[in-house]
Amino acid sequence: MKFAYNARTEKGEIKMGEIDLPSEEVLADYLRQQNLLLTKATLLNHTTKKNWLKYAMNWQRIKAVDKIFFTQNLQVMLKAGLTVTAALHTLAEQTQNKRFKTILQELKTYVEKGVNLSDAMGHYSKIFSELFINMIKAGEKSGKLEEVLLYLTNQLRKNHTLVAKVRGALIYPIIVIVAMIGIGITMIVFVIPQITALFDEVSATLPLPTRVLIAISNFIVDYGYWVAAGSLLLIALFIFAIRSTQGKIVWHSFLLKLPMIGNIFRQINLAKFSRTFSSLLKTDIPIVQTFQITATTLGNVRYHQAMINAADQVKTGISVSQSMAPYKKLFPPLVIQMLAVGEETGTLDTVLEDLASFYEEEVDRIMSNLSTIIEPILMLILGVAVGFFAVSIIMPMYSLSEAI
Repeated sequence: MKFAYNARTEKGEIKMGEIDLPSEEVLADYLRQQNLLLTKATLLNHTTKKNWLKYAMNWQRIKAVDKIFFTQNLQVMLKAGLTVTAALHTLAEQTQNKRFKTILQELKTYVEKGVNLSDAMGHYSKIFSELFINMIKAGEKSGKLEEVLLYLTNQLRKNHTLVAKVRGALIYPIIVIVAMIGIGITMIVFVIPQITALFDEVSATLPLPTRVLIAISNFIVDYGYWVAAGSLLLIALFIFAIRSTQGKIVWHSFLLKLPMIGNIFRQINLAKFSRTFSSLLKTDIPIVQTFQITATTLGNVRYHQAMINAADQVKTGISVSQSMAPYKKLFPPLVIQMLAVGEETGTLDTVLEDLASFYEEEVDRIMSNLSTIIEPILMLILGVAVGFFAVSIIMPMYSLSEAI
C-alpha cells in the first residue's frame, strides 16, 4: 500500500514523502529507524475492494508444508548466493498460498528497508512461532543463517510428520464412533417411533430393554430441541472449562493419567521437547531462553510449566538434568540420565537428537498399532449397541405372538 506521510526529526523539522509499505505500523517502524517520528499517514491507493480481499485472505490457513517449503527453499537459495530479498521475491512468486504469498512480499519490503528478517517475522507472530523467529534471529547474529534454516526445516518436518501420524491413527476410530452415534440417533428418532405405534395396538407387557428404548426415543422426539441445545451448552461449557488456566491443568493432568492415552501424550511431548531443545542448542541460543522457547512448543500445560520452572532453576546455576529431576512423572529416568551424560560430555544437543529419534519411533510404533488395539474395543461397543437394539426389538415379538 502506498502512503503519504509527515514525520518530525529530533530537531523538530517536518519531513514529507511517499512510500510503499505493507501497513502504517511498518511505516512507523521504518521511520523510527531513520530517527523520524511519524505524525501523519495517508493511504493513497487503498480501496474497499482491496480491504475486503485482504480480510478474506486472513482466513486462509498457512499449513506446515508451506512453512517447510519456505525454510527449505530459502536455505537452498541463500547457499547458492542469492540475497534475502531476492530469495523472498522468488519464494513469493512460487508459493500457491495467496495469504502466504502476501506475507512473503511484505517480508521482502521489510528487508529492503533495512529490517532484519527475524524482526520482520515478529510482525506475523500468529504465522511464525517464537521458536521460528528466535532460531532465525540466532542465525542472523551468528552468521549461520543457512545452517539454522537447515535445522529449522528438519524441526518443522519432524513435527509435521509426528502430527500427521497422530491424526492418521485417529481417523478410523473417529469415523466409527461418529457413524455409531449417527445410526443410533436415526434409529431412536425415526425407526423406534414406528415400532412403538405397532406395540401400542397390542396390550402386551413389553420387556424392560424395549421399555427403556421407547422411553429414550419418546424423550428425544418430544424434547429434541432441548436435548440438542443442552448438549451444545454442555460441550461449550466443557471447552470453556478446559481452556481456562485451572481447567487446562486439571484436564491435561487427567489425560496423562489415562492408561493408554496418557502414555501416547507423554511420548509425543517428550519427542517434541527433545527435538526442539536439540535444535535450539545447535543455534547457540542461551540455555534459559531455550527452556522458555521449548515450553511454547509443548501442548501439555504440565510439560509447559515444568519447562518454565526448570528455566528458573537453571538461572540459579543448577544443571539442566538437575532442574528437570523433580518432574519424574513427566520425564522418565532415561531422559534425566541421558541429559546428565550429555552435559558431562558436552554433547547435549546430540544426545537430545538421539532421544528425539527414539521417542518419534515410539510414537510411530504406537500409532501404527493403535488401530489394532482400538478395533476390538470399538467392535465390543458396537456389538453391545447392536445387541441392545436387537434385543429391544425382537423380544417383544414373542410377547406379541403370545397375545395373538
